[in-house]
Amino acid sequence: MNRNIRLVYLTIFLLGTAYGASLSVTPLQLAKERFDTTQIGTLAIWFASGIVAMSLPAGALIRKLSAKRTLRIALFTYALAVALFPLQSTYVGTGLVRALDGASSVAVWVACETVLLAQSNAKNKAFVMSFYAMAIAIGYVAGSGLARLLAIFAEYTVTFFVAAAISVTTALLVASRIDAHAQRATREAHASPSDASGAAIFWRIKTSCAATFAYGYFQASVVLFLPLYLVREKHVRAESTILITAFFAGGMLVFSSLAARVADRVGHLRVMIALAAIGVVMILGFVFLTSWPLMCAAIFVAGATLASISPVSLALQGHAVEPRDYSRANAIYNAAYALGMLSGPPISSAIMSRAGGAAMLHHFAAMWIAFIALCLAFRRDDPHQSLVNRAA
Repeated sequence: MNRNIRLVYLTIFLLGTAYGASLSVTPLQLAKERFDTTQIGTLAIWFASGIVAMSLPAGALIRKLSAKRTLRIALFTYALAVALFPLQSTYVGTGLVRALDGASSVAVWVACETVLLAQSNAKNKAFVMSFYAMAIAIGYVAGSGLARLLAIFAEYTVTFFVAAAISVTTALLVASRIDAHAQRATREAHASPSDASGAAIFWRIKTSCAATFAYGYFQASVVLFLPLYLVREKHVRAESTILITAFFAGGMLVFSSLAARVADRVGHLRVMIALAAIGVVMILGFVFLTSWPLMCAAIFVAGATLASISPVSLALQGHAVEPRDYSRANAIYNAAYALGMLSGPPISSAIMSRAGGAAMLHHFAAMWIAFIALCLAFRRDDPHQSLVNRAA
């Protein structure tokens, strides 16, 4: 594992800490500003719109400026966005800041993922990507705990300022320690993309895109509406819901590495199908739970399964396209993630407003079942499965 990969892990851990801290109190801050459920849902559209707008240009930006400069600019921009967020009192102002948050975040993701895929080999891509997922999961757990601690002594506003400070520190760390030769080599590896069209690349990575779309849809909706569902319908204390992010990320942290090792050996699609199936059971079972400890356990298992799909799907993508197309594939992949985030919250908020939180959870389960069906239909897209079929 080279120095540049380790630096990416450290970068995404620190950014994950900032994410975990800010996301843990975002729904509470929005409710404090008297935004209703529908407005909270549509505000996520602004965030996802920023990701969509920046996803495709991010690959070109990396080739032009290098991973180092792209990360530095994006991290400083994220710090600005998260610091401005609690200062907004209008819907439009909050939405614009959320869009800036999304644009800066996706630039970080595409840069980090391109470097990791380029510098990992065919036998350990899922394993390498699992540590990427674990690093951000540890950050989410740490950030969630930090937010819970800060909430005892200060207003929610302080948490956002602390998150901004962490991002600035991360930007300075990246600027000072990234290896110039390694980041230049990564940029040159992607300077001449293949003749494959964007549509052709998308078709090669369609199951990976479906996975990240479903995860983006689910994650964006759960972060915003599960705390509200628990407070309003399950009568859980608002302060306790701050730890939801920690339990979800903790499950991913514990299980993603094992899931990745199995995926590298038996096939990525097979593992994604199994993880999604277990996740569906957790979602459906959550409706009937009345004990807060059991709810935390269910959230933990959901994170261990559904969140672990993300690094496995990214590794599958790394096998499906040529290395020189990684930046374009990562841009399309993150655009699919953004589309999920774009569509999930407004649909979820509409369902929750009209039919309640249980109906919202049922529609999450239906979405993951549809994903399983898609994976089964295109199971030959998995290179491992193709090798098995040829051997037979």
